[in-house]
Amino acid sequence: MNDDPENNNAEIPLERLETALESADESRIAQLVENMTSQEALRQMSLLHVDDRDQLLTLLTPEAAAELIEEAPAEMAVAMIEGLDSIVAARIMEELNSDMQADIVQEMEPESAEALLSEMAPENVEDVRNLSQYDADTAGGLMELDAFAFHIDDTVGTVLKRMISTDDEFDRHRGQHPYVVDHADKLLGVISLRNLLRNKRATPISSIMVTPLSVTPEMTQDELEQFFDEHEAFLGAPVVDKAGILLGFVSRLSVAEAELERVEQEGRSRQQVADELRSMPTWLRSRRRLAWLSSNIVLNIIAASVISAYEETLAAVIAIAVFLPMVSDMSGCSGNQAVGVSMRELALGLTRPTDLFHVLRKEFSVGIINGIVLGILIGLVAWAWKGNAYLGLVIGLALSVNTLIAVSIGGTVPLILKGFGVDPAVASGPLLTTVTDMAGFFLVLSLASLFMPQLLSAG
Repeated sequence: MNDDPENNNAEIPLERLETALESADESRIAQLVENMTSQEALRQMSLLHVDDRDQLLTLLTPEAAAELIEEAPAEMAVAMIEGLDSIVAARIMEELNSDMQADIVQEMEPESAEALLSEMAPENVEDVRNLSQYDADTAGGLMELDAFAFHIDDTVGTVLKRMISTDDEFDRHRGQHPYVVDHADKLLGVISLRNLLRNKRATPISSIMVTPLSVTPEMTQDELEQFFDEHEAFLGAPVVDKAGILLGFVSRLSVAEAELERVEQEGRSRQQVADELRSMPTWLRSRRRLAWLSSNIVLNIIAASVISAYEETLAAVIAIAVFLPMVSDMSGCSGNQAVGVSMRELALGLTRPTDLFHVLRKEFSVGIINGIVLGILIGLVAWAWKGNAYLGLVIGLALSVNTLIAVSIGGTVPLILKGFGVDPAVASGPLLTTVTDMAGFFLVLSLASLFMPQLLSAG
């Protein structure tokens, strides 16, 4: 495929691809896909009917189909493989990296996964099963099993010969230094490329290796990021088990891509759309969205019940109704700022659930300042609009207190949820919205009831 958008200014119409699929013209299909960028090819595939998409992948060479799947979002990649005949899917899977094979199998339905694995080469199946035991956000889940390893009794010439043998070999181990292992595959050392080139071919690699830095398969994504931050020159690191056996290799690029995916996932979670793509079945997309929307009905009913309890106050001072959404919305914005900071610090490893009171103290100080400033501003607006100083006092005081509540909750709820093992990106927003709405409505209406004589006399 053409990966340079500059060389693909004219989009290939979808009709051409559909026509080629109707006639099962393999050479024409291959040519059309080759002339697209990866992004455009995936876009065209998402517009095709599922049966046409499956046919396209079947008619492409396994290498070309694998290249498309590697570029696809995780959910789309799984759907692309799962819809194929198991024999065709197995041929394509053989062309993928071991870590991606494991990711796809983990997300597939068990029956479909077993049918696929039964058609794959036994050695590849073993690799997939080994990788599948690790969580996706750990070194074990991110590593590639094919490490660039040599035995302790090899020579410099052996290493150099393998490095220049084929382009595929070079590409597969790009970013890796040669690792030295014993006959039990225990990691003993690593060789710098400079030392390789400075020594004679007959030199034993044991004489030029140095002690390696390695990571364990259980190391989390956050810990891996910290590792690569501390060792900026490293493009990757070997992964070893407790006995020091070399399991694979995790690259800096894989960790960076995983972090990007996590940030995108958190963004989708805050918008309550999860891992949705429009190429997914309609009923599945509808069900996922309704799960959130229906829960929000309950949360909004709870908030509305506060208003219902103060119907007489609203009827007496109708101007209050104008400011209710303003108080809740502005407080919600303040709270979302605090949520965003906590989410970022959690992602960077700068904050942990045990730092709850430290975060609360920091947010409380910001909430006091911002609450006072915002309260004064909206209070002056209310006073100027109705000429009633008590109305300005009620609205301004309510916003000040609610802002303080919102930032305190926004800053601490993600940490609390993280401590209980709940995804803070998913649950923080609905909780914050409900509490700030309820607190805002209650503060405005209860203060209005307290100052009812003054509000009515001035009105």
